[in-house]
Amino acid sequence: MFIANRTERKLKKMTKIEIKPLLEAGVHFGHLTRKWNPNMAPYILSEKNGIHIINLYKTASKIEECAQALNKIASSGRKILFVATKKQAKEIVSNAAIEVKMPYITERWPGGMLTNFVTIRKAVKKMSAIDRTKQDGTFESLSKKEKLQINRLRDKLEKNLGSITDMTRLPGALFVVDIRREHIAIREAQKLNIPIFAMVDTNCDPREVDYAIPSNDDASKSINLILGYITQAIKDGLSERQKEKEMKQIIEEKEEKKAKEEKEKKDDEGSSSDNSSKNESSKVEEEKAVEKKKRVRKKITTKKDK
Repeated sequence: MFIANRTERKLKKMTKIEIKPLLEAGVHFGHLTRKWNPNMAPYILSEKNGIHIINLYKTASKIEECAQALNKIASSGRKILFVATKKQAKEIVSNAAIEVKMPYITERWPGGMLTNFVTIRKAVKKMSAIDRTKQDGTFESLSKKEKLQINRLRDKLEKNLGSITDMTRLPGALFVVDIRREHIAIREAQKLNIPIFAMVDTNCDPREVDYAIPSNDDASKSINLILGYITQAIKDGLSERQKEKEMKQIIEEKEEKKAKEEKEKKDDEGSSSDNSSKNESSKVEEEKAVEKKKRVRKKITTKKDK
């Protein structure tokens, strides 16, 4: 049995996430004691009826840590790829990812999805090319057999890659449910140094991921609750990015307006200086004309005197 120490008491004070909802959702239930991974020992509180009990205070602190990191990634404008192919997590993860407009994989993980991303992008482009042929009418000119084959290919691509059509470059992070099941995705992300966030049960090795949330990754209630905290953090990050964009736009508009006003002012000053110079030149000409007339008169008077 693992006894709570001083650090755990500190965690109780620090965490903002309430423990009661985690307890009600069954986040604290681990796997059978005989299936445990010794590296999960720091996150295990005790053992009951042959099942390990996860320390929820540590879970809460880890959720906060992950939420902060994902918030930064979302606010930077990078994509977060959600991965969960187990039956009880598929629908929950897809709904959560759609809510925050992020890519997700809930069917079989396509091998080389990250390490061979260029080829995967070609397959996605193929899907969009089929859609274009349907729109411009070339699809209708094909034979019945060809149409059937293309439709089958389109459905297959949609099933496996339809959720990543908007992902034009490698994701900024991965969020995984059950790292033992998604070991291929974990290996690929590790090769490319992509940060990995994951729900880690007592039968998993938390060292394989960058941000581990010790929790029950089998119960749908547990998955739903933790994904709720994660998606909220991503939403906040996206809203921050939107605000920054709006502020940048306002500043740019102000600068443009200021530059316009300065230009107009300069033009006005130039036109006024031109007018003043014209007036001065006309005055000079008038003065010259007057002097000329005076000279002519003088000449006439001198001639008469003679």
